[in-house]
Amino acid sequence: MAITPQKVKEQELLDIEAAQKKLTPALLKAKADRSTKEEKALLEEERIFRGGVVSIKDLLAPAALEVTPTFIKLGQKFVRTLFVISYPRYIAVGWFAPIINLSVALDIAMYFYPVKSNIILKQLKNKVGALEAQLMSDREKGAPRDPIRETALRDIEKLRDDLTQGVEHFFQFGLYVTIYADTKEELDNLSGDIESLFGSRLVYSKKVLYQAEQGFNSTLPMGNDELMIGFNMNSSPVASSFPFISSELTSDEGILYGINRHNNSLILFDRFSLQNANTVVFATSGAGKSYAIKLEVLRTMMFGTDVLVIDPEREYKHLSDAVGGAYINISLSSESKINPFDLPRAVGDQRPDDVIRGAVITLKGLMRLMLGQLTHQEDSLIDRALLETYAKKDIGSESDLSKIEPPIMQDFQDILEGMEGGADLALRLKKYTQGTFAGLFNSPTNVDTKNQLVVFSVRDLEDELRPIAIYIIVNYIWNVVRSELKRRILIIDEAWWLMQNEDSAKFIYALVKRCRKYYLGVTNITQDVNDFLLSPYGQAIVNNSSLQLLMRQSSAAIDLIQKTFLLTEGEKYLLLESGVGEGIFFAGDKHAAIKVVASYAEDQLITSDPRQLLEIEEAKKEFELSRSKQNNE
Repeated sequence: MAITPQKVKEQELLDIEAAQKKLTPALLKAKADRSTKEEKALLEEERIFRGGVVSIKDLLAPAALEVTPTFIKLGQKFVRTLFVISYPRYIAVGWFAPIINLSVALDIAMYFYPVKSNIILKQLKNKVGALEAQLMSDREKGAPRDPIRETALRDIEKLRDDLTQGVEHFFQFGLYVTIYADTKEELDNLSGDIESLFGSRLVYSKKVLYQAEQGFNSTLPMGNDELMIGFNMNSSPVASSFPFISSELTSDEGILYGINRHNNSLILFDRFSLQNANTVVFATSGAGKSYAIKLEVLRTMMFGTDVLVIDPEREYKHLSDAVGGAYINISLSSESKINPFDLPRAVGDQRPDDVIRGAVITLKGLMRLMLGQLTHQEDSLIDRALLETYAKKDIGSESDLSKIEPPIMQDFQDILEGMEGGADLALRLKKYTQGTFAGLFNSPTNVDTKNQLVVFSVRDLEDELRPIAIYIIVNYIWNVVRSELKRRILIIDEAWWLMQNEDSAKFIYALVKRCRKYYLGVTNITQDVNDFLLSPYGQAIVNNSSLQLLMRQSSAAIDLIQKTFLLTEGEKYLLLESGVGEGIFFAGDKHAAIKVVASYAEDQLITSDPRQLLEIEEAKKEFELSRSKQNNE
């Protein structure tokens, strides 16, 4: 048979196809091996690269971890976990609060494992049967009744009813607390304190033993319970362990300060119900401190309390006009005068000698403000001159202080000029009697404070005179307060002015300490926290103020605020990020986050917003214009 070229070509194609089929598995295997090697090489290169990259975990992780039977040494910290093993029959809501509120670092983990009701009901049914059988057996034998078994039977029956009706649910509840300390001794002491707190509520706890690592892992925010130590509990006692609690500042009497931002409850409080009625307010400019205090003034006046205000920026003028208060402008050109030599009326068995002596001490502080630093000789000279100034007006131990005519600054200058060594002091004093400042300090008092709201404005005074004027005004108010016992509040806005000088700071501190006896509460407001708190008297004023209101703070002052008021990190950042009218309200040993709220009518009376005040003035003008048109028609 002849072989044609076409057949030869077909045979060659078949041979090539057969050869390809034999080679394909080998080629595929070689290709796969090559890709696997390449992937391994890439993974190895990636692993080497990642080894040289610093991650968040590298930054947070301690340098070393040492595990011992009872604790872990985490870097330089000693760490131990405690777990609860038993609870009493009854447990109060908030029993866990003393442990949460400890000023130590704690990690708390709670694990809830739901148990099906039908399983629990079956177990309770068997338990009820056993208890009833035992009680019946005791009765047949004539044995005395067993109150423990009877109580257990009642509790189980009630629990069965609640579980059947869906009122209660059943859980296995695990509670673990991990504590941190710098030394082993501190760790042991802290462990003992927490176990004692648990034990005082009949809650029994234990320290981990050969499970220190598992205990630490169980309280990490990963939700891994490696201890698995639970206690059978129904919903009510489990809920009593809820750790997120907030202080209630609601009382039956007092005014509304704001809304509790923790739970939206009302913060109602009477500042006179505490050991003293003093308040300090710290906030940056524009945080709403004056708004909050003016709201307090408005609401306090509704209960008949008299209010006296030292206003450095004319912020209380609108409120004073609205409620018919007395607004007294103290300036060089003003007709309102206050004589620093005024004396209070003697109260009770107080002798005139004591009143005069107290006035001389206060005036010596004023002279240091006016004349600058005094030598010991000058101080002694001024002391004698002040006593002679009162004696010149026949004011002595037998005087009726309600009928006297007090001296003025010119009388004091005359006495100094007639004393040996007093000429220089008299010369320094002349600018307050005959010079530029004569109109402010050298006249008898002509202001009237017989009003429920009295505001002293010092806005128009020069910065040099403002501390002196505030000192004189506070002293005058103190004389009024001591002359008549009445429920009053004194508000000193921008109190840091007085903290800059030792004598004025000492005077305010003495006022804050003594005012409780005269039914007076002093409110110090400042935006310059450092100037106030870095003064030793400023810190003492805070310690003698039962109410404290902290609003938005600057980052420059927040560390000092945190140290002074023992704030947590969360509270620190709350003050840095607070909006207008928000902050933290302290009343005694309780405090809560607050939001100051006002009604529309209150807001119109107390606002300090220039835009809003302008709108109110324009609305008044439009109203008066429309009324005049109606009258003309």
